Amino acid sequence: MTRVTRTVIVKSVKLSRKVFHTFIELKGMYRNIVKQLVLYAVSNSVKSFTKLKALKYRDTRNLYPQLPTHYIYTACQDASIRAKSFLRLKKLGLVEREYPEVRKISIWLDDHLWKPNGLTSIKIATHKGWIIVELEPHKHYWRYINRGWRLASEAKIKLDKRNRQLIIYLTFVKEAGEYEPRGYLSVDVNENNVTALVDGVAYLFETNQEKLVLGYHYRRKRIQEKYDRLYGKKSRIKRRIMKKLKERKKKSDIKWKIANIIVRVAHEKQYAIVLEKLGKRVANSMISRIMDRQLRHRIFQASFRAIQRAIEEKAREYGVSVIYVYPKNTSRLCPIHNAPISYSNGSRIGRCSKGNEIWHRDVVACWNLLFKALRADGSNAPSPVGLTPLDVRLIPLASKATHDPIGIPKSLWARQKSLPQTLYDTTLNSNEAVGTNGLGLEPGVHEGWRGNLPARPQRPYPQLHPHGH
Repeated sequence: MTRVTRTVIVKSVKLSRKVFHTFIELKGMYRNIVKQLVLYAVSNSVKSFTKLKALKYRDTRNLYPQLPTHYIYTACQDASIRAKSFLRLKKLGLVEREYPEVRKISIWLDDHLWKPNGLTSIKIATHKGWIIVELEPHKHYWRYINRGWRLASEAKIKLDKRNRQLIIYLTFVKEAGEYEPRGYLSVDVNENNVTALVDGVAYLFETNQEKLVLGYHYRRKRIQEKYDRLYGKKSRIKRRIMKKLKERKKKSDIKWKIANIIVRVAHEKQYAIVLEKLGKRVANSMISRIMDRQLRHRIFQASFRAIQRAIEEKAREYGVSVIYVYPKNTSRLCPIHNAPISYSNGSRIGRCSKGNEIWHRDVVACWNLLFKALRADGSNAPSPVGLTPLDVRLIPLASKATHDPIGIPKSLWARQKSLPQTLYDTTLNSNEAVGTNGLGLEPGVHEGWRGNLPARPQRPYPQLHPHGH
């Protein structure tokens, strides 16, 4: 069994001035405690929470007798993590000050400081007694409640002074058990697409990371040139404008939606997911012989490992096994003849030097990853012996026609609406939309990609994504 945790952010209703003032006082005392503990921990090189609590609990308790004692415990946890991080960075020579600066504060709560009060409110212990706080639950919150997740004992709160609300960070926990895989779903991650091979059919999900990275690169460059000239390099107005850029948010949206699609399909088919075993600094090795600064920047921002980590994290939630295989030559060798494939002028279409088959680079990579998992070459993949017999014959690959993937545009899978409505109904479970498969493509989408959700009324193709992405 694997323990999976997820954090859900829920806001409270607007609090009265008297109640909110109580939380302001609580935050002030908690901030002072954390500051004092951080300074002491850094001065004495204390990294352990238990040691810090043993050394400073009595003194701190005497300074704040009105505060519930477990706030001192959680403040020690907070301070020890900050001190440990600062001492590590100081050892590497990456800090400018002798002591860390405590700027942002979240009040840590353990099981003695807060309790659920039904499904739409919680009780929080303060220096003035227990206070019931009503929540504003949203769809994401109810999804975890209704799917059998349970609330963990820890939580955090922040104060929104503008709206007189509490921002509550709730942790949900679930025990997920892995199943014995009946097959494999191989995934190849690239800069502008993620390709998945399901039952012999390759699906290419366009991500367009290159346009996203370069667009924000030039936007930041223009902002810096303008405001550095007017206000200086450290101007506050430039930092405020930079914070409004949404590059990180859009990248996160792409990786989690891709991970959700792949893991849900693997779970429905009871398959394991096969990924390339990339190094910790994969970008450094990729740019070692590249001199173009723009291309080097694109490779560093492509987030190959981030997408793989998202798939791995989502797989733990569904109990899906993830297998890593050695990635050498996965896109260079023909999976039929084990002969080199020649690509011309940077094209992603190549020809086998022995059998003259025409291959798409990403399809080749997916097939080779699948065969490495089946043969357990250089990986922890189980041997196919003892599993359900798999059809691994090379007959489906023997055709000399171009082995192209089925392309799925970003406008179809990266919708702003929820995935069950868009993915299964308009993309992978529709035979009535344009092109007979809902993608505006040629017929032939594999049956394995169809979901089990009830069908919804179909919309014409132009209305699938009216606002763009």
